[in-house]
Amino acid sequence: MQEISFRNDILPLKDKLYRLALRITLDSAEAEDIVQDTMIRVWNKREEWKQFESVEAYCLTVARNLAIDRSQKMDAQHEELLPEMQEISDALRPDEQLEQQEQLTLIHRLINDLPEKQRTMLQLRDVEEKSYKEIAEIMHLTEEQVKVNLFRARQRIKIKYNDIIRYGL
Repeated sequence: MQEISFRNDILPLKDKLYRLALRITLDSAEAEDIVQDTMIRVWNKREEWKQFESVEAYCLTVARNLAIDRSQKMDAQHEELLPEMQEISDALRPDEQLEQQEQLTLIHRLINDLPEKQRTMLQLRDVEEKSYKEIAEIMHLTEEQVKVNLFRARQRIKIKYNDIIRYGL
């Protein structure tokens, strides 16, 4: 196994850790604190780095666990992810921009209504582009459980989105 460097191998993960923490806590300042705490914990375990199969998976697991702990303490799970976090193309006409912004707001709301486990899985799979195996390792589940939960989360979002679009529910 190759030598692991904090600067070259772990520090570049800070953006992924931030996005994961933000998805769970829905609070930018809290997510930044979680990333900092994760880096400190990983640094304190530097003697054990060679034992880890994947330092990235370890970092993501630490960040996930910290984020869940903090979000439960602060009951931040029910806050909404702000649509301003999504960039909108300037090439669209104003009415198209408004429509796209409303769709994104609706999708963010539907994602935020999902249980924490499904939100985290969607974040890891669709944003961080993790494999099912990596997600299973990070969340301490089987690959089949990850696939089933992702399928159910996507189906739930799709059904609710279509109901809202069709019937305005």
